[in-house]
Amino acid sequence: MAVTRFSVSLEKELLSELDQYVKDNNFANRSQGLRHLIEKHIVEKKWQCNNIVAGAIVMIYDHNKKDIVTKSNEIQHDNYGLILSSQHFHLSHDTCLEIIAVKGKAKELTDLSDKLISIKGIKHGKLIMSKAD
Repeated sequence: MAVTRFSVSLEKELLSELDQYVKDNNFANRSQGLRHLIEKHIVEKKWQCNNIVAGAIVMIYDHNKKDIVTKSNEIQHDNYGLILSSQHFHLSHDTCLEIIAVKGKAKELTDLSDKLISIKGIKHGKLIMSKAD
């Protein structure tokens, strides 16, 4: 892919914020930071347009809590068309991590994620989406 160089004019305060963003995220330079911000904006715009996206639903839960696995499996089976794969990890004797790879319309993935993460006993959950094209 060809790279095009261009000039950008920013207020001093905004440039300082950009430099801090580059430092905080360990980018090699401002160009990488700007590239990341632009790509992030494009992905988020695709979510809002309900385009096809891919991502992962990440959940952490206590496997001793009643019915979490059963409810999660029921929801996943009801949405099999959106789910590519799932992985289950044992972080400790009681704590499990589940990662569910998904692909579909952004709204459908958001709805699926909300259903899974809202299961009583889920300690933490998050949906991560990216453009699929």
